[in-house]
Amino acid sequence: MSYVAPLKDMLFVMNELADLAAVNALPGCEDATPETVEAVLEENARFCSEVIAPLNKAGDQHPSAWKDGKVTTTPGFKEAFKAYGDAGWQGVQHPVNFGGQGLPKLVATPCMEMLNAANLSFALCPLLTDGAIEALMTAGSDEQKEKFLPNFISGKWTGTMNLTEPQAGSDLAMVRSRAIPQGDGTYKISGTKIFITYGEHDMAENIIHLVLARTPDAPEGVKGISLFVVPKFLVNADGSLGERNDAFCVSIEHKLGIKASPTAVLQFGDHGGAIGTLIGKENRGLETMFIMMNAARFAVGMQGIAVAERAYQKAVAYAKDRVQSKDLEGSATAVSIIHQPDVRRMLMSMRAQIEAARALAYVGAAAFDIAHHHTDEKVRSDNQAFYEFLVPVIKGWSTEMSIDVASTGLQIHGGMGFIEETGAAQYYRDARILTIYEGTTAIQANDLVGRKTVRDGGAVAREIIAGVRETEAELASASSTDLQAIGKNLAVASIALDEVVAYVVANIQSDIKGVFAGSVPYLKMAGIVLGGWQMARAALVAQQKLDAKDGDAKFYSAKIATARFFADHYLSQAGGYCSAIVDGSSGVLALDEDQF
Repeated sequence: MSYVAPLKDMLFVMNELADLAAVNALPGCEDATPETVEAVLEENARFCSEVIAPLNKAGDQHPSAWKDGKVTTTPGFKEAFKAYGDAGWQGVQHPVNFGGQGLPKLVATPCMEMLNAANLSFALCPLLTDGAIEALMTAGSDEQKEKFLPNFISGKWTGTMNLTEPQAGSDLAMVRSRAIPQGDGTYKISGTKIFITYGEHDMAENIIHLVLARTPDAPEGVKGISLFVVPKFLVNADGSLGERNDAFCVSIEHKLGIKASPTAVLQFGDHGGAIGTLIGKENRGLETMFIMMNAARFAVGMQGIAVAERAYQKAVAYAKDRVQSKDLEGSATAVSIIHQPDVRRMLMSMRAQIEAARALAYVGAAAFDIAHHHTDEKVRSDNQAFYEFLVPVIKGWSTEMSIDVASTGLQIHGGMGFIEETGAAQYYRDARILTIYEGTTAIQANDLVGRKTVRDGGAVAREIIAGVRETEAELASASSTDLQAIGKNLAVASIALDEVVAYVVANIQSDIKGVFAGSVPYLKMAGIVLGGWQMARAALVAQQKLDAKDGDAKFYSAKIATARFFADHYLSQAGGYCSAIVDGSSGVLALDEDQF
């Protein structure tokens, strides 16, 4: 089956929870009218379904291949990427003056979701290019912007992010690549970079590598890292391509999933030195790279939602089609397995988690837009803090969720889920990388604890919890039994989250290992509570629509039922997480190294 974009749910979340109208009213977002947005999403859905999705299985079966330093992508990828660029999809959220559409992040986010759901391996190339665009927009010189951004946005060139080295994974203080100034504004770059997504391919005219390296006099550690732009082909003054730069792919990895995406080992400077130019200031590269990384982390969170949605659609189709056993309440013949209670439970668990994660991510995207476009400085600052708090949760929780959902999809297929021909296994294999790249779940959790909770004494976290409690009050006054039940679960969950925030802040100095022992459970708990909050808000809107007899009653009743399921089955877990975080560190740290 092909991918069918859940446009109705996407538009509901955008309009009712993320407040598209308010984003549209912001300076610079005037083009994001409801009519325009709906048209953009519909066209993107068509493109992804018809052009990109059919290549997904082919990419898994016929991955990218390396030979003599060159990478050939899956048949059809090159043509699809050209169509993607020609249609303007790379430029949805990027500035008009460089060839983009200049639409808000809230509009780009569902487009991002649809592309990743259609074909995760393919979507990684535009994702990395988006990150390169963000980095150059923030720290690039005017010359660099003019040279690179229009070509990125048009799809003529693509971008990469070069952080990792054989000895330097997540610990960037150990980066050893060198950058020697040449006295003419250029540097000669040398070193090895690994795990470089689309570091070499045949889909674009040029590949622009953003590379972390050290200058000769750089201080040790992360404070001595600079960021350089290193093109595969040098770019002449008139914008034409010049000679081949000394940056070569020496191999690509053979992977569990995302097989069509070439993961390259790149060697810089083996033949005299790769020529690069500095982005921003020397020794400030990590700051700029973090801009790229934050954009990528949000995008990877969207990948989790996207893969989960694809797995859910496949599981629903199979459950409706597979006939096995009679109905528990009695039936003349065997029925499709969707009639069985446990299959319903599994499908609802998939559906509820996806909807919660999507709602939280889209609300985060709207906060990003407000932070960048609102006229009031305090409103901008508050929304920036909210968005930054959400990023590790969106990345960490949504990707962990995707593995769970894809695994459940396999379970619904039974033995056929374990067989490659059904296609369900690919989503499980593809999802497995999402909790690892762009910062593992533990790294996201460390960020949530250290930068997002402790640094301000839990102020932003408590502001968010206060917002949750406003929703609780609305639910408590509702006449609906479902809404009241959701409200009770949400209230218990927010109390538990508040307790965890207080514990983290109070104990970070006296018991740092104990606090970080519970960091990933804290992240997962935050995802559940904040995702549940958005589901509760959705249920309130749905009930209002039903009461007013406004719109599709089946859609709104399903929205309430899904929110109720999430509250009963996931918000109810918050207390357990709280106990594990506050009281469970001793068990984590009890054994000596030699006892393992």
